[in-house]
Amino acid sequence: MSVAEIRALPLEEKLQIMEALWEDLHPHFEFDAVSPELAKLLEARAARIDTGESKLLDWAEVRNQLAAE
Repeated sequence: MSVAEIRALPLEEKLQIMEALWEDLHPHFEFDAVSPELAKLLEARAARIDTGESKLLDWAEVRNQLAAE
């Protein structure tokens, strides 16, 4: 199946393909625990979001901000 053929598929079929790919590929990867350093960084970022110091942006907002620079 070509990329063009996949693009032409309805969304539901694309999602079914993604699920099938994930089920097939998932056993081939090892998922390590998050390192303590990364866990600390993620916790700090979550805390900034909780206090309002930072906010989450959706991709459209990020793209618009980058385009404006």
